Amino acid sequence: MALEAPLAVGATVAAAALGGRYMIVAWQAFRTYLSAPRVRRFYYGGFEQVMTKREAALILGVRESAVMEKIKEAHRRVMVANHPDAGGSHYLASKINEAKDILTGKTRGGNSAF
Repeated sequence: MALEAPLAVGATVAAAALGGRYMIVAWQAFRTYLSAPRVRRFYYGGFEQVMTKREAALILGVRESAVMEKIKEAHRRVMVANHPDAGGSHYLASKINEAKDILTGKTRGGNSAF
């Protein structure tokens, strides 16, 4: 009977420690979830017949009113990921180039090779 009390105290302390650890991990995960942006990462839908400035900005991941340097940097980043020489699609590459041309003001849209 003398060993039952310390055993019960030890089990209670262990349960409290495991519960506290679980609560800390859950809080950290919840805090990380709250700080994550709640925007959609991808545009769900196909391409329009004639590309608009809005669609071009969505393709490159910039604002419609972005400065030239941001447009060029975004074009380079997207092309590196989708270049046909690296296994990307020729169609997507032409759409990415068309988006850059529209945002930089070189064309009016609808000049895709496909």
